[in-house]
Amino acid sequence: MILELLAAGLIVSAVLAVHLDEAVYSIVSLTCTFILMAILYSLSDANFAAVFQLAISAGTLAVLFLSGEMLSEKPSGKKSLRNLFLAIAGALLLSIPSILLSAKAIQTNVTSGVSFPEALWNLRAIDVVLQGMVIMTVALGIAIVLYEKRGGKN
Repeated sequence: MILELLAAGLIVSAVLAVHLDEAVYSIVSLTCTFILMAILYSLSDANFAAVFQLAISAGTLAVLFLSGEMLSEKPSGKKSLRNLFLAIAGALLLSIPSILLSAKAIQTNVTSGVSFPEALWNLRAIDVVLQGMVIMTVALGIAIVLYEKRGGKN
């Protein structure tokens, strides 16, 4: 039951990270998403992947927070509380399959001889490359926007 609640919390915090206008609140929601993901890794006996997830997410959050505060305009109007509750309700609706369908209940007959923690740690290279590309894209975007704000002067 705890895995299902963590999965639902993961989906809700990810939706809030995208939905919230204020940069600080979005970063807090994204932090919750990364922490819940690390907890799920740890509960699946993939402790190295959990620590690695926390290390990568700390750098990502620092870059996103700094760029969000430097480059974003302050929101002019507040979103209504109704829209926030609708976003949370939509996220909870999206999390119903993770609550009702357990990963242990969906077993396939294919066995590879590799345990889940080993597969998660050994096949992590593509995830590391993609996260690195996201961080580099954000850094490049920040550099371009700052260059444009200076008027293209050297």
